[in-house]
Amino acid sequence: MSQDSETAIATEPAVARAYTRTIWGIALGILIQAAATVAWALAIGNVQLLKDGVDWVYDVVLYGIAALVFGRDGRAERLAAMAIGAVLAVAGLHTLYDLWDKIVNPRPIEVWTLGFAAASAIVIALIVIAVLWRFRHEENPVIKATWLSSRNDAISTTGFALVGLAARVAPVRWPEYLFDIFVAGLCFQATWAIWRSLRREATQPGLRNNPQTGAAGGL
Repeated sequence: MSQDSETAIATEPAVARAYTRTIWGIALGILIQAAATVAWALAIGNVQLLKDGVDWVYDVVLYGIAALVFGRDGRAERLAAMAIGAVLAVAGLHTLYDLWDKIVNPRPIEVWTLGFAAASAIVIALIVIAVLWRFRHEENPVIKATWLSSRNDAISTTGFALVGLAARVAPVRWPEYLFDIFVAGLCFQATWAIWRSLRREATQPGLRNNPQTGAAGGL
């Protein structure tokens, strides 16, 4: 393939292989967690836990897209990065909608189910950010998109657990509401960063990220 605007930013073959294995593992692991949480919620008839399980769909879609298209041609990777950016933007809008719904229809706190959901989310988020840490400086749009998403998850899930605990013992809910706004801002910032990366990539011809590209993988 020629080095034109339809090719992707070059990534070292070893890095590309490692990223491909990592991202497939993340996508499948989160899918298993989501399915188990939804199944448990349906079994006990808990609406709050069901919502927490369904919320994992954003992560499954995001990492699934990255796993499917990484290593293909530049056009596929750019479309995937755009899709990931769109998922993050939708997540931000969903967070703002959820904030509005919390204010209009205050929800009762179910300590045990919310505690389980928060603890499992924190553990998964920290595992994901740990396995993607080595890729944090890569300029490939798909890698950057998944790294920014994992960063957001680690911050938001840990923060929500702490804010949720404070909300259970405090007579006011405004700290939780402020954090919702902060998380929505993170999602929109990540979408903006992905768009900027795509703009840079359009002006910097590179090589394919196929793990079998061999020595041609570096700039």
